Amino acid sequence: MAQLPPGIRFITSFSRDQWYRAFIFSLTFFLYASFHLSRKPISIVKGELHKHCAVSHEAELNSFKENAAQIQPVKKPSNISQCGWEPFDKNNYKQLLGALDYSFLCAYAVGMYLSGIIGERLPIRYYLTVGMLASGLFTAMFGLGYFYNIHNLWFYIMAQIANGLVQTTGWPSVVTCIGNWFGKGRRGLIMGVWNSHTSVGNILGSLIAAYWVSTCWGLSFVMPGVIIAVMGIVCFLFLIEHPKDVSCSCTPSSVSQYFFYFDFCFLIHMFILIVLEMRYSVCHFCAMWSMLLNSSAVVTGEGRHGTSAISFLGALRIPGVIEFSLCLLFAKLVSYTFLFWLPLYITNVEHLDAKRAGDLSTLFDVGGIFGGILAGLISDRLEKRASTCGMMLLLAAPTLYMFSAVSKMGLEATVVMLLISGALVNGPYALITTAVSADLGTHKSLKGNARALSTVTAIIDGTGSVGAALGPLLAGLISPSGWNNVFYMLMVADACALLVSLKIL
Repeated sequence: MAQLPPGIRFITSFSRDQWYRAFIFSLTFFLYASFHLSRKPISIVKGELHKHCAVSHEAELNSFKENAAQIQPVKKPSNISQCGWEPFDKNNYKQLLGALDYSFLCAYAVGMYLSGIIGERLPIRYYLTVGMLASGLFTAMFGLGYFYNIHNLWFYIMAQIANGLVQTTGWPSVVTCIGNWFGKGRRGLIMGVWNSHTSVGNILGSLIAAYWVSTCWGLSFVMPGVIIAVMGIVCFLFLIEHPKDVSCSCTPSSVSQYFFYFDFCFLIHMFILIVLEMRYSVCHFCAMWSMLLNSSAVVTGEGRHGTSAISFLGALRIPGVIEFSLCLLFAKLVSYTFLFWLPLYITNVEHLDAKRAGDLSTLFDVGGIFGGILAGLISDRLEKRASTCGMMLLLAAPTLYMFSAVSKMGLEATVVMLLISGALVNGPYALITTAVSADLGTHKSLKGNARALSTVTAIIDGTGSVGAALGPLLAGLISPSGWNNVFYMLMVADACALLVSLKIL
């Protein structure tokens, strides 16, 4: 008998359970990366919605006065402005752009509290699919304002509010799914690697949006909207909510083996998803929606696996939920301020165009990937999640001060500080939203009832989203007085995150 090829021996060396877990790890990774991919364009397009135009506008005005007698009046197209896109071409553009961020994040924060409770009572696959299709619709809707020449501020605000509400379906769903498939062994490291989807999505969203921002910024929203909608169809076709659904064991037998083949699986499954997702039509959504309506009438207070879903107040009584929620509020305030305002800050400080500023801002997310993995690894070794968060928060505040000072010294210094700041800012945020949420959702006080995971995750991330809404809003209000004041605000927020975590420390 001929010896099997090395590739086949590699494939057969892992059990069926291990391949299923690798597949769910990869699938949920790309599903939530598409959520962040669709959130990033607004920060890239800000530099195009408003341009610095004082000099060019003055020159145009003088030229008009000199030639007024010779030139006949010509009606100026409503979509052409030396200062950007109306209504964001006015002097109060920072407040208007901040209103867009605030609209999305407030809707996200409010919706998140409800999303976890609803998610506990509906099949995750259907719930997540509907949310991703709706997110694609409303993300693209913002970009359609460019093609249809819309200059009404409320159109863009309503698109942001609607998108914020439907995007709350994502996080509780994917965390519940990944929590079902992976036990507590090395959960910090596994979820630290998995949580890099946030930064990967931000990077891809930045690159996609930056590609069209200077030529046709509407496509900077339409293309991410199409991507997340397509991934919603992939979710409906392939997501497996619980190991029991495919007769797999609920506890991984050999966690230490996973990281040997994760990179290999990423490449294989990314290719499979791209190829297969194009083979199915959107008509499956009709059947899915019908199944969702039928299942929602059946699945109520009783869980899908025979246990009752926990109440909102019951989830708050779990030790550590309130403390970590408040800690995340301030940590996410800092992270989302960078997410929505960093490209504009780089444009103002480094005097770069919108595309180059967007490309450079991805380095913050590259640092965030390493920060999330490092936080998970350290917390597993120490077996102390709170201490790991506290240590990184303690280092983050002085690093932000250094960033504000060093970034004015040149491009090279900015690159270094973007990487370091990204690691320290996103490390605690990543750890709390993944490993900590999963730990609390399966706390021993629940006596084996894992049905609280989605609700606990939604409470923690919902409270964090309140901070995410406040951060960009405060940045928009404070930045006219100087970017240094924005960094002081971020340092105070990091200090507050450390203070509220003292009890659990």
